[in-house]
Amino acid sequence: MSVEKADTATVVPFAPNKRDQNMGDVDQSGQHIVALLGKAANKTKADCARAMDLAHKLTLQLRAAEDRVRDLETEATLYRDRAVRAEDWLQHIHKEVEQTFFRN
Repeated sequence: MSVEKADTATVVPFAPNKRDQNMGDVDQSGQHIVALLGKAANKTKADCARAMDLAHKLTLQLRAAEDRVRDLETEATLYRDRAVRAEDWLQHIHKEVEQTFFRN
């Protein structure tokens, strides 16, 4: 009996093959990398969506500013034309005054 106990005490428990264990590590690493790529893709999509939203808002603001500039340019042209007409009238009035009051 002592021989049987000695034999059972020296039995090594079954361990998975090193090759199988390495393949499992590779699979696990691959899955982890794919998961990280998925997270990176989702983050990139969210960043892109935020950038597109901001670009849209800025485009609307730019269009509004361009419209305002156009309105101000039109208004400036109107006032410039009025100033030219007023100057023409002042010159006309000046000639009339000289001819009426300072005729030699």
